[in-house]
Amino acid sequence: MVHAERWTLKKHFEGSPTDSNFELKTVELPPLKNGEVLLEALFLTVDPYMRVASKNLKEGDPMMGQQVARVLESKNSTFPTGTIVVASSGWTSHSISDGKNLEKVTADWPEKLPLSLTLGTVGMTGLTAYFGLLDICGAKSGQTVLVNAAAGAVGSVVGQIAKLKGCKVVGAAGSDEKVAYLKKLGFDVAFNYKTVGSLAETLKKASPDGYDCYFDNVGGEFSNVVIPQMKVFGRIAICGAISTYNRTSQPPPGPPPEAIIYRQLRMEGFIVTRWQGEVRQKALQDLLTWVSEGKIQYHEYVTEGFENMPAAFMGMLKGDNTGKTIVKV
Repeated sequence: MVHAERWTLKKHFEGSPTDSNFELKTVELPPLKNGEVLLEALFLTVDPYMRVASKNLKEGDPMMGQQVARVLESKNSTFPTGTIVVASSGWTSHSISDGKNLEKVTADWPEKLPLSLTLGTVGMTGLTAYFGLLDICGAKSGQTVLVNAAAGAVGSVVGQIAKLKGCKVVGAAGSDEKVAYLKKLGFDVAFNYKTVGSLAETLKKASPDGYDCYFDNVGGEFSNVVIPQMKVFGRIAICGAISTYNRTSQPPPGPPPEAIIYRQLRMEGFIVTRWQGEVRQKALQDLLTWVSEGKIQYHEYVTEGFENMPAAFMGMLKGDNTGKTIVKV
């Protein structure tokens, strides 16, 4: 019999998560039925959306999320033993799947690239950046793009794709080390929003004519300052609002309506699962090509040990990471 370790939501979050919100349980998995496979986690991801999505869980439920896993045992001819897959199995060391929601890692995956990238730059994170920037924002050559949380998993890819497309890119991050990283990635302007005297003046200096595209990962007061500096017909992709996720009081008031009306701005929230089929596969291939050719750089913030899942999650919400947060089992 195989025993699986699972991190569960012991108690719903109130404010910032703590160790007391989680509980590690061990469960015995049943024998495989026809059509099923047994998976062993290799890498797992923690992402900001989990802080919000956990509201839909019952206390005692396993935490949700993707992982790269190896098929240990198979009764499904599509996924023979040894196959590497991306699975939405949650925070668990082992799991059983009927194969319906498994995605094989492409057979031509370059040996020089870590498989964990399928959870990040060449996975959900990269796809979020790709579609948010190119479809929602419609960024085009010669335009100016602003991205916050720019040294994070999504933001760092947004900025690099924008540069590939011929845009001017301005990025905000939360430390001087992260600003240095953004400059290494090729951002035209990067600044530490925690230390600037005035965010509004800093944004104005970075792009006196305003911004065509704003890729928002932060929300809150930051966005209220940005929106009056958007150009007419500007586009805003609302990917996340991490500044508000741990808030226990009411969020701050939104941007002034006249700034949106008279600039005729388009604001759209999105979830990456909207894009499926051929467009998704093309995006994944584009991302893999760009990474393989060195046109997009990646950085992984790796935590060793399944037992450290909660610590990795809490650290990511505090901004400890540069690039994508990954847990290696």
